[in-house]
Amino acid sequence: MLQNDDVRFISSSIKIPIPPKSPTFTSHFTNATKTVTQLIDSFKTHSNEFTRSVFGKPSLMCSTSLSLINPFRKRSSPILCSASLSLSESTQSQGTRQSEERVLISEVLVRNKEGEELGRKDLEAEALQALKACRPNSALTVSEVQDDVHRIINSGYFCSCMPVAVDTRDGIRLVFQVEPNQEFQGLVCEGANVLPAKYLEDSFRDGYGKVINLRRLDEAISSINGWYMERGLFAMVSDVEILSGGVLKLNVSEAEVNNISIRFLDRKTGEPTIGKTKPETILRQITTKKGQVYSMLQGKRDVETVLTMGIMEDVSIIPQPADTGKVDLVMNVVERPSGGFSAGGGISTAITSGPLRGLIGSFAYSHRNVFGRNQKLNISLERGQIDSIFRINYTDPWIQGDDKRTSGTIMIQNSRTPGTIVHSNEDGDSNLTIGRMTGGIELSRPIRPKWSGTAGLVFQHAGVRDDKGAPIIKDCYRRPLTASGNNHDETLLAKFETVYTGSGDHGSSMFVLNLEQGLPLLSEWLSFTRVNARARKGFELGPAHLHLSLFGGRVVGNFSPFEAFAIGGTNSVRGYEEGAVGSGRSYVVGSGEISFPMLGPVEGVLFSDYGTDLGTGPTVPGDPAGARLKPGSGYGYGFGIRVDSPLGPLRLEYAFNDKKYQRFHFGVGHRN
Repeated sequence: MLQNDDVRFISSSIKIPIPPKSPTFTSHFTNATKTVTQLIDSFKTHSNEFTRSVFGKPSLMCSTSLSLINPFRKRSSPILCSASLSLSESTQSQGTRQSEERVLISEVLVRNKEGEELGRKDLEAEALQALKACRPNSALTVSEVQDDVHRIINSGYFCSCMPVAVDTRDGIRLVFQVEPNQEFQGLVCEGANVLPAKYLEDSFRDGYGKVINLRRLDEAISSINGWYMERGLFAMVSDVEILSGGVLKLNVSEAEVNNISIRFLDRKTGEPTIGKTKPETILRQITTKKGQVYSMLQGKRDVETVLTMGIMEDVSIIPQPADTGKVDLVMNVVERPSGGFSAGGGISTAITSGPLRGLIGSFAYSHRNVFGRNQKLNISLERGQIDSIFRINYTDPWIQGDDKRTSGTIMIQNSRTPGTIVHSNEDGDSNLTIGRMTGGIELSRPIRPKWSGTAGLVFQHAGVRDDKGAPIIKDCYRRPLTASGNNHDETLLAKFETVYTGSGDHGSSMFVLNLEQGLPLLSEWLSFTRVNARARKGFELGPAHLHLSLFGGRVVGNFSPFEAFAIGGTNSVRGYEEGAVGSGRSYVVGSGEISFPMLGPVEGVLFSDYGTDLGTGPTVPGDPAGARLKPGSGYGYGFGIRVDSPLGPLRLEYAFNDKKYQRFHFGVGHRN
């Protein structure tokens, strides 16, 4: 007599992926991603619990039952099924011995749970195809029958399967009595607030009117969970239930943000401390808001945004479980020192002669978090052989109460720059300097992704001085140096600028359009319109890079001669001195460069430049370019090297121009 074993399989519970109370997050969310991935994977893993018991019943009848026990809900949900098989015998000892014996099966059939024909040949074929060991005229053990029961269940089409052994005249007939799942007739989904309805419908569209297949249902649920995973959302299908009439009910748990708080940490000890920054100054930077489904990808962008404020050394976000399936966010921030003094140096490309050749020293004080609102104060002084700039800037990067992220800047500047770019020659005007007193206000805001706009009002008081510091209004050719005929020209400028930036790298696309309009509110103030544009585009050529740039501008009206567009020099047409090609009301400069890696931080460069004033040199007041016999157009080409340094790229270039002259150019930073 065969032994009877009773085996029950119970599926594990499914729970919403609430993150642990204290995960460790870096500013790049590495650990957060790992934690959520593990949580999501746990939804896809169904561990089984096995409970064995022996019953002493003298019977050769095999029976199975299927059920889902889901602790997540108070009542059972008949969707993911498990099986139990029992074969009874009189004593346990005999069962242990007889379980190794085989019984010859003469016939294998699939019937409904009443023992009648199934009525669905396709489902009958699915059940027979799932069988592996149970074949007609085969000798089977209890475990082999049990395995085939599992295979029928795992096919996904049936919610119950009971193997029944019947002794007939021709031998033992093995009948698998199965109960097919209902036909899929509708879908109800609760809790899916951010999941698109069309995506949900498309996931189940092919199953309408067909018998529900649990394997395909699991694939559809995995697809929905994958949609959430791809977007970094804390959400998942938490429960599935088949209702009467073949209606599927899905419960989706989406972890909404309950509260967002800021925690300041000491930069040395890492312990909580009192911060200098107003919490609302940080919170207004982030796009994650209360009531939204928390997204790790959005959280990562928020971390990067807060870091770009320039006042934080480290930022991380820690999700913590809250009541009713929601999540609290704690943003840990470590503040940088907010202010200090600095000193440095640089090179002025406008100085091409003299013992120091344009060397500039600088001294500055800056405070990047005034009043704890990320407002910035900069006071700087730059001094060189001729150049001198004293500047005070006060910037509020986000004006309080504005929802468009408008920033405001108040600027005061006193500068002295060489006049050699427009009015230099070898006969005595090489030491002219342009003095400017400037003050104004500018407002900037993002217009759309990668686009920003600026508007401002600036007043300028400017004039020309000789090498002794005395104001002059005529050059050595008796040509005017000011537009008004006075010692100084005064202008009230309305400024408008729009900027497009690609990735932000030097090789990415860039476009800048600048418009300045002189407002003659007083009769002596200048009136003119100036338009200036710059465009740049980069291309990859294998290991090399091609950079194309185009600059151009136009001035209409009465403007100061020293404000003419100067062409030629390190940032214009190489191979010429600064401003040696021309000075005009209009200009166009085109440039092409091919850079390629050489050794470590060193790059090689091949370049070619062309510039022209479009014949507008004589229209500049006093025609300074014509008096100095500037050609008005010219080109240059050459080669050079670039080295990355803490000061930025160092550029050393050797150029030839169309006049057969050669010239070295040295610069710091990328070309304008």
